[in-house]
Amino acid sequence: MTFETTDPATGSRIATYEPDDSTEVEDALADATATFESWQDQPIEARQELAAELGEILRARTDKYANLMAEEMGKPVDQGVGEVEKCAWLCDHYAERAAEYLQNERIGTEPDAETYVAYEPLGPVLAVMPWNYPFWQVLRFAVPTLTAGNTAVLKHSPTVFGCADALEELFIEAGYPAGTFHSLQVEAERVEDIIADDRIRAVTLTGSTRAGRAVAETAGHHIKKTVLELGGSDPFVVLDDANLDAAVETAVTARTQNSGQSCIAAKRLFVHTDVYDEFLDRFVEQLSGLTVGDPTDPETDVGPQAREDLQQGLHEQVQASVEAGATLVCGGQPLDSEGFYYPPTVLTDVPESCPARSEELFGPVATVVEIEDASEAVALANDTDYGLSASVWTEDRERGKTVAEQIDSGAAFVNEMSKSDPRLPFGGVKDSGYGAELSHHGIKEFTNAKTYWIQ
Repeated sequence: MTFETTDPATGSRIATYEPDDSTEVEDALADATATFESWQDQPIEARQELAAELGEILRARTDKYANLMAEEMGKPVDQGVGEVEKCAWLCDHYAERAAEYLQNERIGTEPDAETYVAYEPLGPVLAVMPWNYPFWQVLRFAVPTLTAGNTAVLKHSPTVFGCADALEELFIEAGYPAGTFHSLQVEAERVEDIIADDRIRAVTLTGSTRAGRAVAETAGHHIKKTVLELGGSDPFVVLDDANLDAAVETAVTARTQNSGQSCIAAKRLFVHTDVYDEFLDRFVEQLSGLTVGDPTDPETDVGPQAREDLQQGLHEQVQASVEAGATLVCGGQPLDSEGFYYPPTVLTDVPESCPARSEELFGPVATVVEIEDASEAVALANDTDYGLSASVWTEDRERGKTVAEQIDSGAAFVNEMSKSDPRLPFGGVKDSGYGAELSHHGIKEFTNAKTYWIQ
């Protein structure tokens, strides 16, 4: 089997890659294991300095990396710039705060005993990462994990193997020891054997719920810790007293960021009946005014879907929803052009059992549902297998907080778009996964919280 990367704006081939053979996989695991022995003993200040250097290189190569993402998975170049800048911010954050986050936790017990918890690294960690944020998803795992003293083995999506190569080069040029971070280019079916290898001590995956179940099953069988950040069908609740200017503008961005290919995109919009018509009209008008086109053009708002199969699968979900009774307000047909473009699309009157309500729509397709009150919004928001994030809009902050507290999700935002932030933990509940990335919670995920009692 040969891997092939494709430009989703044209459908043309970019490059081909031969999968790593068993010797190359063995070498990577051996290097990660051997390097860990010395890497874990490095002063954390030295590891923080390397994280800071990563950030500097990222800033120097912002345009290069943004264009690479545009070419491989169709991310609009301005959004790619934002992704790289966010990665640099992440590096700065852990360069500044990692030692504080990992300091020993003193716990008083007996008068003559010294008791504390130390956060010690586990060893080589396998990361299985997706294509939609090819730099951010990897670095938000790798920077805290490596700074904590672990080593990392990456299995990136074949859609973005060029980005995977760039990331491996990035760590080398920043001065990380060989074996600290290694990218493997292997088929999905070989991941199970890598997880089972005794040298891999933990696994993290960002991807589909189906992939998360497979990884969790294998890791569980081998008693290895996992962090899973899976799919989402995030609710966006607009109450009767919401600031519609802000709510509409944010809803447009929240549904179309990364061409709709985001786990925390606003996918199900629940709008109070008193403002439903006005919200819908303005939402559709603004969506329809977005520029869909060449991701390398700074004026583009929505680029292509990352692959042809993803574009086709999204269209099948829309068609099935319309056939089930949903009303197509705008969009709904792949663009008649080269590349894998799908326009911003709005569905209303969506039956509960159709794909647009029961499945994740990974593209610029929004469902807008009319609600009578906040209680109905909460009930509908929770009527999903997912629980990643939620956004609530109201001029009454306490009311918004009350509604947000009733929604089953890993995060909830009031009068703000759902997003990740290096300072805050990120993760989901239910079929959206478990465990945390980012903040002091994330850096501790792949450590042994070891208790010491010194008498």
